[in-house]
Amino acid sequence: MTTQQAQFIRRIQELEETSYRNNQFLFTDFLNEAEYADVLSLGEPACGMAADGGHEGAERVIVRFGDPESFGYEEPFPIRILKIEPLLEKYADALTHRDFLGALVNLGIDRRVLGDILIDGVTAYLLCRDHIADYICENLTKVKHTNVRCLEVESIPETLRPKPVSRQIQVSSVRLDAVVAHVYNLSRSQAQEVFRSQRVFVNGRLMENLTYEPKDGDMISVRHCGRFRYTGLERMTRKGKHSVLVELYI
Repeated sequence: MTTQQAQFIRRIQELEETSYRNNQFLFTDFLNEAEYADVLSLGEPACGMAADGGHEGAERVIVRFGDPESFGYEEPFPIRILKIEPLLEKYADALTHRDFLGALVNLGIDRRVLGDILIDGVTAYLLCRDHIADYICENLTKVKHTNVRCLEVESIPETLRPKPVSRQIQVSSVRLDAVVAHVYNLSRSQAQEVFRSQRVFVNGRLMENLTYEPKDGDMISVRHCGRFRYTGLERMTRKGKHSVLVELYI
């Protein structure tokens, strides 16, 4: 465990203990997949815990410590949704996730208060902590060379929400490289290359072991390809192959 990881876990444990001691809801900032995996590895806290990223299938989530049933009240997650759009769409640059994130970071905003950024053409939908939303709306006026405006919206368009699609695949071995190769139609050498280039992550953790056998519920991300959840072995076929189920996020 790295020093940074140990410090992060200590902060999480302090939040848990304070929430339990004071009967108070406490929230983390947005966590990436690896950080959320660290939180889950600590087990269910006595104070209760929930997570939300502002939309279903979010990659970055806020963890809330506290139990509504025990406390007798509910406290919503401190997440707001901002729509960032060009003032004149026909003159807009081709804007990417990196462009929007770079513009936000250039305002001096900490990445930890920013959640997912979902792109719809030259428009972006940003999930962010509530306390930073007004600052972003007032100060984010340009992304790349494009003048933009920000406004708060109630929800993300349905068409932009990641939707898990169930798929059944057959593999000769329930090894991660075999599953990844089949899911993304890669040859054996191409599958090996994505591991060598450190592009495969399981529950937010870098995975270099090609022979790892996924566990039910594992979230597997392959950079530049996508991500999917391994939902388990369904059956053995008559030809001795493993029929497994996955949920692809598209």
